[in-house]
Amino acid sequence: MNFKELDVWKRSARLSGEIYKATFNLNDFGCRYQLTRSGLSVPSNIAEGVSRLSDKETVQFLSIAKGSLAELETQVLIGMDINYINKDVGKTWLEDINAIQAMLFGLSKRYKTIIATQNSQQLKGQANKTSKEK
Repeated sequence: MNFKELDVWKRSARLSGEIYKATFNLNDFGCRYQLTRSGLSVPSNIAEGVSRLSDKETVQFLSIAKGSLAELETQVLIGMDINYINKDVGKTWLEDINAIQAMLFGLSKRYKTIIATQNSQQLKGQANKTSKEK
């Protein structure tokens, strides 16, 4: 699967770009750095995870992306509270964050189902092999 075809990657990459543009003139370097870093981490981890050969690794990187998204949500809420982020812009970003969270949950669930199916098939194969050896 090509990560660039995933709607969750597209949406999170767009959000990351919006954050960079909107915070370009923010004088608080620490806050700007944290916002852009966590925002950039989401599509980056989706891309890295989907590009892995193992479904278990993919799930691990999707989990990291979810963690980065939670960081970003926290930073946006604080940024809005201290008036670093315009309330309307922040609300739009929070809506995007919620949608991306749901999309990541669905994608993770899909990979976990694949892993469970593979594990079940391996167990059945081992059981069949053991019964034939008897």
